[in-house]
Amino acid sequence: MSSNSRLKPQEGLGSGFPTLLHKELSRFWKVGFQTVAAPVVTALLYLLVFAHVLEGRVQVYGSVPYTSFLIPGLMMMSMLQNSFANPSSSLIQSRITGNLVFVLLPPLSHREIFSAYIIAAVTRGLCVGACIWLVALFFVPLPAANFLWVLVFAILSCGIMAVLGLVAGLWSEKFDQLAAFQNFLIMPATFLSGVFYSIHSLPPFWQAVSRFNPVFYTIDGMRYGFFAVSDVSPWHSLAVVAAVFVALCIFALRLLARGYKLRN
Repeated sequence: MSSNSRLKPQEGLGSGFPTLLHKELSRFWKVGFQTVAAPVVTALLYLLVFAHVLEGRVQVYGSVPYTSFLIPGLMMMSMLQNSFANPSSSLIQSRITGNLVFVLLPPLSHREIFSAYIIAAVTRGLCVGACIWLVALFFVPLPAANFLWVLVFAILSCGIMAVLGLVAGLWSEKFDQLAAFQNFLIMPATFLSGVFYSIHSLPPFWQAVSRFNPVFYTIDGMRYGFFAVSDVSPWHSLAVVAAVFVALCIFALRLLARGYKLRN
């Protein structure tokens, strides 16, 4: 079948969306020690090391302690990485093992396939973020100044990386390609986004560069939700994050509608 064939549900059959969603949710939940607990431990190690070394030596947002400043950034970094990993690893594994056909055979439209993968990925990201927040409360009290801002930025940010993970999974034909996507795009964008520092501590040139990184706005918006202060206007961050999310969704939906690298 041509690579331009469109994914359309079969006539007269019920939707397979709930089944695919359940499969993707179960996929990460059944190995929760690896997919949820491990990222929490990694974030905790970052917190212990950086907080021990830099607490009292780095000034951020005036009166905000560095340990408190660090937690929202670590939450967002872990949420982004895990939201990306869920659909990308699922698709590449299905492609390599030959199980991808079982996603294509049921009566699923491209929108249903998209929704199932994205909802599962966002759910995994939010679970990781919530667990990191709960564990961090044992070290420092960290109430959210505006929980709605935290939730909005968490969902949109996880959505961005979930869609990127879907695109990477569609594009990659082997694990090496997926690893390149992660190592040369996702990791640099995440670590150079202000997780461990405020961009106001950077020289003017690097401050300007940071403003071209969409991940910076996800972390800065999250910090605003916790502290009611941020490096840029939260409305600016929200506009950038929402625009990137919508643009990526349109792009990914078009790839799925064409059956990009799904039907040969």
